[in-house]
Amino acid sequence: MKGPRAWVGDEVTDPEGRAAIVTDVRAGGTVWVLRPVYGGNSHIRWETEQPDPLGIVKTRAERIANP
Repeated sequence: MKGPRAWVGDEVTDPEGRAAIVTDVRAGGTVWVLRPVYGGNSHIRWETEQPDPLGIVKTRAERIANP
């Protein structure tokens, strides 16, 4: 059984081990847009069409409650 799927605002790790924040879900829920959690250029983004391998570190609600 699969766990919950990452959504906008969640902190995740991708299959390459990069820590990221989901910034957008596009194309009717088929493309997840990610950015680094810390540092880096604000223009650094990457996309995935396979959200199931994204490991949720903290949900958006958890990040808001415990920054």
